[in-house]
Amino acid sequence: MAQCVQSVQEFVQDSFVPMVAVLCSEEAERVTRKNNLNFAELLRPFCRLTSEGHIRDPSNQLQVVKNLRICVNNLVTSPTTTSTSLSPAQRQLLSDVVSSCQPQESAVTNVVMAGDYELNFSDDCVKASTPWYSVWRETLLEIKTSKYSSVTTPWFEAYRENFLQSMPASDHEFLNHYLACLLVVSSTEAVPVEQFLKLSQEQHRIQHSGEYTNPKWFIPNTLKYYVLLHDMCEGDEQRADVVYEDMKQKYGSQGCYLLKMNSRTFSANVDEQIPDPWSQYLHKNNLHNQVNIANSSTCTGCFKYSCNNYAVHTDLKKGAKDSNSPACAAGSHGACLTLNDHDYIRQFIQEFTFRGLLPHIEKTIRQLNDQLVSRKGLSRSLFTATKKWFGGGKAPEKSISEPKSTCGLLYPPEAPELQIRKMADLCLLVQHYDLAYSCYHTAKKDFLSDQAMLYAAGALEMAAVSAFLQGGASRPYPAHYMDTAIQTYRDVCKNMVLAERCALLSAEILKSQGKYSEAATLLIKMTSEDSDLRSALLLEQAAHCFINMRNPMVRKFAFHMILSGHRFSKAGQRRHALRCYCQAMQVYKERGWSLAEDHINFTIGRQSFTLRQPEEAVTAFRQILINDSRQTAKQQGAFLREYLYVYKYLTTLPQLPLPCIHSSATRVYFGHERRLAEGEKQAATHVSLDQEFDQDLSAMWCHLEEQLVASANGGVVPVNFQPTQCCLNSQTDNLRHPLAVVEEPIIVEVTFRNPLKVSLALSSLSLLWRFTVDGSSSSKEMTEETITNEETSAVGVGNMNKYALRNCDLFSPFRNHMDFLLFTDQQTLDLMVRGKQDLNILGPRLNLTKEDKMSVRHGPDRRLNPIITAPMPLMEVFFLQFPTALLCGEIRKAYVEFCNVSGVALCGLRVVSTHAAFFTFGSQATTPLSPTSAENCSPYKTVATPLQRASEATESLVSADDFRQPSGVIEIPIDGSILQPGQSTQLPLWLRGPDQEGVHEINFLFYYESAEKGLKISHRVLRHTVFICASRSLSIQASACRSSVPPHHCLDEKGSSGTLVFIDVENINTNEGGVREFHIVQVSSSSQHWRLHKYINPNKDKECKLGSRERAKLCFRATRCKPSEATSKAVEKYTFSDLSMGNEQIISSTTPCGDFFFRCLTLETQEAYGASSRISSVSKSQGSVPTENRSSDLTDIAKECSELDLNIIVIWKAYVVEDNKQLILEGQLHVALQTIGKEATSLTAKEEAQEMVLLKFKSDLPPPVILPSAEFCQLIKTNLHYPETCTHPFVQESLCLVPVTLTLSNCSLAQVDVIIDLRHKSSSPESLEVHSSFAWVGQSQYKLQLKPKEVLCLTLQACFLQAGVYNLNTPRVFAKPSEQSIMCETSQQTATPALIVISNA
Repeated sequence: MAQCVQSVQEFVQDSFVPMVAVLCSEEAERVTRKNNLNFAELLRPFCRLTSEGHIRDPSNQLQVVKNLRICVNNLVTSPTTTSTSLSPAQRQLLSDVVSSCQPQESAVTNVVMAGDYELNFSDDCVKASTPWYSVWRETLLEIKTSKYSSVTTPWFEAYRENFLQSMPASDHEFLNHYLACLLVVSSTEAVPVEQFLKLSQEQHRIQHSGEYTNPKWFIPNTLKYYVLLHDMCEGDEQRADVVYEDMKQKYGSQGCYLLKMNSRTFSANVDEQIPDPWSQYLHKNNLHNQVNIANSSTCTGCFKYSCNNYAVHTDLKKGAKDSNSPACAAGSHGACLTLNDHDYIRQFIQEFTFRGLLPHIEKTIRQLNDQLVSRKGLSRSLFTATKKWFGGGKAPEKSISEPKSTCGLLYPPEAPELQIRKMADLCLLVQHYDLAYSCYHTAKKDFLSDQAMLYAAGALEMAAVSAFLQGGASRPYPAHYMDTAIQTYRDVCKNMVLAERCALLSAEILKSQGKYSEAATLLIKMTSEDSDLRSALLLEQAAHCFINMRNPMVRKFAFHMILSGHRFSKAGQRRHALRCYCQAMQVYKERGWSLAEDHINFTIGRQSFTLRQPEEAVTAFRQILINDSRQTAKQQGAFLREYLYVYKYLTTLPQLPLPCIHSSATRVYFGHERRLAEGEKQAATHVSLDQEFDQDLSAMWCHLEEQLVASANGGVVPVNFQPTQCCLNSQTDNLRHPLAVVEEPIIVEVTFRNPLKVSLALSSLSLLWRFTVDGSSSSKEMTEETITNEETSAVGVGNMNKYALRNCDLFSPFRNHMDFLLFTDQQTLDLMVRGKQDLNILGPRLNLTKEDKMSVRHGPDRRLNPIITAPMPLMEVFFLQFPTALLCGEIRKAYVEFCNVSGVALCGLRVVSTHAAFFTFGSQATTPLSPTSAENCSPYKTVATPLQRASEATESLVSADDFRQPSGVIEIPIDGSILQPGQSTQLPLWLRGPDQEGVHEINFLFYYESAEKGLKISHRVLRHTVFICASRSLSIQASACRSSVPPHHCLDEKGSSGTLVFIDVENINTNEGGVREFHIVQVSSSSQHWRLHKYINPNKDKECKLGSRERAKLCFRATRCKPSEATSKAVEKYTFSDLSMGNEQIISSTTPCGDFFFRCLTLETQEAYGASSRISSVSKSQGSVPTENRSSDLTDIAKECSELDLNIIVIWKAYVVEDNKQLILEGQLHVALQTIGKEATSLTAKEEAQEMVLLKFKSDLPPPVILPSAEFCQLIKTNLHYPETCTHPFVQESLCLVPVTLTLSNCSLAQVDVIIDLRHKSSSPESLEVHSSFAWVGQSQYKLQLKPKEVLCLTLQACFLQAGVYNLNTPRVFAKPSEQSIMCETSQQTATPALIVISNA
């Protein structure tokens, strides 16, 4: 609600003041015009009395009149006007007053917190700040009860004051009727007294002739006050005194006054500053732009001076338009007046009021009181009368032609009801509110009984005002009086002017009592279609009432501000309409009211553009377009068209709101785009904008780069190592400045989004960039240089200003070179604008400190701020004959070409891969091929089969250091280790298909450095990713067992006992890739201790060919290597043994067979080492005791008995038909035999998903007894020697005794205790198939001790009772190391059944 420095009591009191008319002679008017003023204007600044006045009421009680103000106006006649509505001229004046009063642009912003809303108002009142919800009520209450309000609306105050001034005088009330008339004559007149007589007659004629209905007079006997005006510069002062003495004799000393003025002469000091108190009253249109409300000590509601009724107001308006009018003449006001003259004028007003006006009013009140009492014939005092005394009265006289309307009743001037109303109005004007209320209350009853509703409404209105102004009285404010009066004025009398005045007064009173809800309801009811300006102002005040409630209703405030803005717009008040919409926008903004936001922003944009504020209009329209609008496509098109139309009027390069840039999705790529394939050459994939970022892949590349950097720096990763990031996005580390190389492009990918349903056309897209050079030079004192392409497209540094658009489709990303600003043309339908958009990227939100968590802070994101470094080498890698599909284990030869396309030499070329066993460059720079392999395009080195014993192996001894790459990083062997600028080299590359079928993603990372050291970029990397589809080939299963032949019978010429190796080969290929059949070409072995010695082939001439799903079983004898051939621990040497099954022999110890074998062996060793380290860490964490250590040592001894450590290499050929051509593919599979009796396979078992475990409601069973380790089952090797057949005459002799020799061999290197138990009866399935009626005779149990590697023969006797086939392998043999403290022995594994045939003679 509007607030002013005045209190509400002062405002209401100043709304009703005594009216005084002025009638001047022409000579007196000339004297006052010297000061650029007329006489009424001259008196206005001094019409408020500074001292108290006194009157006596009819009961002779003294009443004090404080702070009285009178209103002085020129006496101007006018035709009859109706008081039910304002004239067009009055409406125009009010509109001009409101339009001229605007918020100060430099005013302090006032912030009001209402709940979680923060409302900003531009005025210079006290600020409100309520940061916490618990205290916002108290803060608002303190503000509302303070001297200054939280929000002021000076335009409403100006409207209200001018409205009250412009109200026409009416017959049902006398508040606007003149009480006195000032007759002003100059002392320079020839006969001043005659002039006074003429003026007196003119006033009498105007009042009593009946020719003029305006102005209206309070009583017939109007007070005439005679003023003699003396000009100190022209007139004779003595003559003036003489004339004044005559006037006092004729009119009395209380009825006349001599006013001396114009004391200032032109000879006085021209620099003397004389205040001008008249400007604020005369220049109405600029009043509120010149006065600071908060600091003003004069009530801003004193506009009564300017006009009182329509006639006077019209005269002032005419004077304002007249260039000769004193009020509008050039120069300051009161130029001929001194400060003493100001005091004379102020003294004149006091003399007139205290000695003329107040006694006249007191006398009139007494006369009215006497008339009323005499007519009733009762008491002489009104205060002793009862309600009955005022209840009577004559009925109002009515005209014969007058319709019987309740608002059309007219009382005669002498009617007692009107006399009571006159007396009440006089009491109100002189602040006798108690008597005024009694009179109004009495008159109200009379008017209601006569159904004179207009008179009754006026009495109700003034009765409520009098009750409020009584102040300390106990009578409450009768708000229902005001409500009834407003309803009567509006609905019954159809008088909106009086209804509006009543509403303005009542709203102020209600607001002062904190009844904001009632005040808002009252103001809203007064809105109508007849006046848009009034409705707009009242709706705005209602909105402020809602925000000033104890519980602020913020959304109602915003809604009514929008309604007010709409009515302001209809009334032509565009600035006020814009202000209302902007204040309402604070509530609806970012609250999910998208449609309301669109409407408000659209209106703000239109109003701003109409007010020639294109920047503000563009800002408002921009908000409509950048948000996710719910409007229809047609409406969005209209918004966009309006926006582009406004855009064309901007002088500077504007910021385009569309399309929306997803800044966080911006990607920056450093370097050239990768080349596509050139003929047979396949370029390395590296990094491109087409690839999506994957966090796991990024971590994998970082790990590979760490391996390369560690390999290049002696196995240690530098402390300042930072992984290479060729493409930056929102998920990469953007805290540091990226490094870019001079003369290499920087590609920026920007993601656009069109939030509208209307398509956009973009053209002429380019990126604006700025390049700054930092440094200093001795010859040039230059610390910073900036190069930019913002205004020109000329080449700046290198080719950084070049750009290449992939496409201009709005819904897909495009790419450009460099960063900062996006410059584009945007066209929609027939409108096209040119603008720019900033590429501002916010870093990740900070959430470390308390301040970060309490506020929204973002870290830096420097992906668009690269540092340009010195030239670096740039390498491109091409692959030739690189396959996309391989059989499992297939060996294929390809070529790789390295090209240095930069002007800097490169060195330190290395490569690492996620699949180290997939490729090899060979153990030497070149690997010579045999003529046969060259003809067949075989990747292997082959020789003719040597002439030696059939099926015997060819052996070779190699060092593992010649093949192994311990760190997995391969140094690429190029000539001279340096690749000069423009130079290229091509190297062979052998590939081996993965052992597991399926599609495999294989990643290569190439590393190279600059030949120049000390550069900011230490190295560069190049990525390559391939996908290999592996198809099934062969499945290899191998097992080993000790030979059943006793050691002394199975010694070969090399003097060592043998082991049998069985290899099962199965073709698991189902004709995938056109494979017809596989040929097993060669079986090789590699080991430090064992070797394949001989191929046991029953079918000497039959080749090993396998069709689909065919299976073959191969048998080999393996022997230990000679001690001289065995490797030492210092140097690891492996014995390769080749057993060829054809005419050619492949040398397995050379590239690529040996390379892939050692790579697979290295991976298996790393896996085994990782498993053993985990086991050892667990055992250490559990804390082992010495007894367990000894047990583990014995276990190791037992394991050595069963360890084999023999690696099998199966080399095969596959015959494939492709495009009606037969191709021969070659490959190799590896099987590692680690333990005797344990099967090994070339296929790794697939992990199966764990089955769901059922819930257990009972405790688990106790754990089973831990049996001795299985390694102890291989300590002793047993063999039985007996005759295969035996003939015995059972008829002659019932028992048949057969000698059997049991041979025991200690396979370990430790002393073993052995127990032989012959009492055991076998229950194995094999023994159940033959006759079992035999027994061992003699000693049934033996306890023996065997030394390391000792062989012991024990003679037994078997007794048979009848003929049959018997299994002699029934003795149980228990063995344990002698040092083992555990008393439980382990049953040794038995050999195959030993069958003997007993026949009857």
